[in-house]
Amino acid sequence: MKQRVITAIIALLIFVPLLYLGGTPFNLLVMAMGLVAMTELLSMKKIYLVAPEAIVSYLAIACLLIPSAWFNGIFYNGFYFFVLVLLAFTVFSKNRFNFDDAGALILGSIYAGLGFHYMMEARHVGFMMILYAFLITWITDSGAYLFGRKFGKHKLAPNVSPNKTWEGSIGGTLSAVVIVGIYVFYNQTLFNYSMIEMLGLTLLFSIGAQFGDLIESAFKRYYEVKDSGKILPGHGGILDRFDSILLVLPLMHFAGLI
Repeated sequence: MKQRVITAIIALLIFVPLLYLGGTPFNLLVMAMGLVAMTELLSMKKIYLVAPEAIVSYLAIACLLIPSAWFNGIFYNGFYFFVLVLLAFTVFSKNRFNFDDAGALILGSIYAGLGFHYMMEARHVGFMMILYAFLITWITDSGAYLFGRKFGKHKLAPNVSPNKTWEGSIGGTLSAVVIVGIYVFYNQTLFNYSMIEMLGLTLLFSIGAQFGDLIESAFKRYYEVKDSGKILPGHGGILDRFDSILLVLPLMHFAGLI
């Protein structure tokens, strides 16, 4: 517990000031986190980090991580090029690196790359917008934990995450709608939707946050690992800490908020 608290304090002392500052310093931090997330995916796949397919995966996710304002987004085309290179590896590796491997790395780079990309884009919209996203994930997670401990009886997804319950899930989402709804009420000029519409979107994003958590749990269960990484002692890896928001941010993009 002591190690967990110390890690959380150090991480917050680094992340929160850069989050508030925004701009290039925050973008560089987020890009670094995206590359670490790719490292965690490669490690779960048991692919050497210096293997040719790993290097191409880093280049692929880097193309997605680069902020849209930099170089007018021309690196997006590079992502598709590196996807083709990964597919070509399935031919030249004589099935040592197969189609399933290529698919996992491509999907992983999209999952982490776009998730962290939209974290930068949300901060570009404004501090209050990215705070909205983090509030949804934090309150949903905390509410689900508290309601689950108090009232949890019916398992939500026992084959993926045995400790989660329907009661906790519903309680977490209701907590987010109420508390984040108050935040939205006092910051209505930030959003292009009515209060009722924002409550509906907050509900959707809160559900998305829980799916993000479950998706990452499914990854770990499939690859038989407890944590995605060890970069945050007591907390696991980058994917362990940001799994929920990696789904919330793309949903906010689809909703036109980012």
